[in-house]
Amino acid sequence: MFIDKERQENIEAIRAGIRQLCKDFPESYWQEKDKQSAYPEEFIQALTKEGWLSVMIPEEYGGAGLGVLEASVILEEINRSGGNAGAGHAQMYTMGAILRHGNEDQKQQYLPKIATGELRLQAFGVTEPNAGSDTTNLDTMAVKKGNKYIVNGQKIWISRSQQSDLMLLLARTTPKKDVKKKTDGLSTFLLDMNDQKDNITINPIDTMINHSTTEIFLENVEIPEENLIGVEGKGFKNILSGMNAERILIASESIGDGKYFIDKGTTYANERVIFNRPIGQNQGVQFPLATSYMNIESAALMRDKAAILFDNGDTSGNEANMCKYLSSEATWEAANNTMDLHGGYGLAKEYHIERKFREARLYKVAPITNNLIVTHIGQHVLGLPRSF
Repeated sequence: MFIDKERQENIEAIRAGIRQLCKDFPESYWQEKDKQSAYPEEFIQALTKEGWLSVMIPEEYGGAGLGVLEASVILEEINRSGGNAGAGHAQMYTMGAILRHGNEDQKQQYLPKIATGELRLQAFGVTEPNAGSDTTNLDTMAVKKGNKYIVNGQKIWISRSQQSDLMLLLARTTPKKDVKKKTDGLSTFLLDMNDQKDNITINPIDTMINHSTTEIFLENVEIPEENLIGVEGKGFKNILSGMNAERILIASESIGDGKYFIDKGTTYANERVIFNRPIGQNQGVQFPLATSYMNIESAALMRDKAAILFDNGDTSGNEANMCKYLSSEATWEAANNTMDLHGGYGLAKEYHIERKFREARLYKVAPITNNLIVTHIGQHVLGLPRSF
């Protein structure tokens, strides 16, 4: 996909700006946060202050009015620096439901405050224990009573709920037995978690990476009717476009991780001398690195294509799914190659490889498992029979 000269120059300026910011947050910062299982509050505040998390919010609402491609570059560079953009990425795509499907009052009320950081919208309340990736099978119920919706249910794998003021929530407003299409009967809400904190129970989930992930119990949570986003019963479509943006942005983080591993591996392969020669002179080291580099560059091209299509209004999702698959697979290959060439040092925390190794593994299964992406391409692109 063609990127014009002006946009390319802007992208390069964004890369330079993020690299400069990340110098204040070296790998030792991220290592300490990982050790403490702590949220990188200082980093997120710095990103917010410089306006990086609001780049996709239109200028009239306090953002930069840029596209998914520019947002992708921001997340890529954070991860390439050794950081973890997952701590802030949802701020970019969750607000899209308000922007694309909300009314003008909702946009005026929330988007400027999200842009400045006065309100933090990081929580994306979709996944449930008994539904998993089968989103249309969720059970959380929102019942209309007067001018409010009363919500009861459970969500799981909801990241950053403890660091958010607002949650974009998908809940059922029509029982499953009463809908003709399984994608109907679901509605999107903006939940003020501070207002309803007494009715929300948040339990942290201890995981192999520092990702601020939780399970949530909603008990008689009240949501004003004016916080319904879009049309009641048609919320699944609202979520889908956000999911496609999410997959492009997650792909970008994987690409950043992949480039991190190539950078680290190349440096170490040139510096580490065994048997009187740098280990990078050995084809057993050189070839895997070169192969990983090519695969990551190829994934980046698919990411660029997906982002440009999305920015041009094409939200079909085929390219979004493919770039997420290709980037996570290429990066996991690079992670293993870099771990191998470091030998025992790769397992030593002071080298940071093991931390990024753990983080890179996540995106083969989240926000959607790569197996489901393959089934999507098989069915919707190749026209093969549905496999599940």
